[in-house]
Amino acid sequence: MKTPQELLLERKTRVHKAIALEKPDRTPVIIMADAFCANHMGVKMSEFCSSIVVQNQTMLNSAKALGDIDGMNAPYAAGPLFPLLFMTHVKLPGQELPDNSLWQLDEKEVMTVEDYDTILNKGWGPFMQDYLVNRLHYPLPQIMEDLAQTPQFVKNFEDAGYMIYSPIIGVAVPELLGGGRSMPKFMRDLYKIPDKVEAVLDVIQKECLETLRQQIRATNASIVFMSPARGASEFFSPKLWQRFTWKYLKETVEVILEEGAAADIHIDSNWARDLEYFRTLPKGKCIFETDNATDIYKVKEVIGDVMCIKGDVPAAKLTLGTPDEVYDYSSQLIRDMGPGFILSSGCSIPPNAKVENVKAMIAAATGK
Repeated sequence: MKTPQELLLERKTRVHKAIALEKPDRTPVIIMADAFCANHMGVKMSEFCSSIVVQNQTMLNSAKALGDIDGMNAPYAAGPLFPLLFMTHVKLPGQELPDNSLWQLDEKEVMTVEDYDTILNKGWGPFMQDYLVNRLHYPLPQIMEDLAQTPQFVKNFEDAGYMIYSPIIGVAVPELLGGGRSMPKFMRDLYKIPDKVEAVLDVIQKECLETLRQQIRATNASIVFMSPARGASEFFSPKLWQRFTWKYLKETVEVILEEGAAADIHIDSNWARDLEYFRTLPKGKCIFETDNATDIYKVKEVIGDVMCIKGDVPAAKLTLGTPDEVYDYSSQLIRDMGPGFILSSGCSIPPNAKVENVKAMIAAATGK
């Protein structure tokens, strides 16, 4: 029987071979799940959201119960941290919501056009801290204290032989304004005051990239997850997409690669129109993580020779399908995607996914 450290090395090697477009011993499986783990382990969502420590332990227990996975996307849940990523309030179970509800992004206009001048004059850091604490009433000091324990949360998984795919999240800076202003108001700003928006984003980007460098060094992350969640080209005209999504996305990827990590780009919605842009990224250094909205076969056709592909088992199959259907779909992906492929769900595994379906996805890769 292999030791946890032997398993960890084997699993990390398998994942990094797939990223480098080399042939691993088998297709790696990375689970992207948080709320699912709470339901899987019988933990109330209110309790799960109350503590990063509880999240970490619950997700580790779920990983152990699922079988021979290579690792988890993250060591704790993303939902309660959404104010840091979207600058908008999140309703939580046990607070604004019933105990077993899923958290909800409560997006509305909180950031004003006048705030753009404040950011330009005073910088992003001071504005962000004041905004989170005094407008969103977010417990920022406690959250930052909790996040400082990330190396220990990663170690908890690694001591059990599981890889944490990405211990940190790279910020896609347009999301900060899109969430704070609300998406409709932000889109209006792009048309009415594009130069000012770009100047503000440049200020935020400079500060965020320096923070990202420090985080990569502090955690020794080998992969960095970033999510341009509402950056899909289907939401923008081509010129706006190039100026307000691709520019900042590419700059962030470049910093991640400069720091020696691989860049995992979490692709929500449909990016089919602009897949060719990803061919400009260095070969074997980045991952296109699709949520099933962008046709994975189109992704393979256009960029499969330069980027690893991660995904893409649909939420509907994991919740409403049968184990045989999930197994067959996953097996077909493994056959068709080839070596540069990491099997996962399309975005997070839904909280109400059937455990037997998740296990069927895993079995398609492991043969167990």
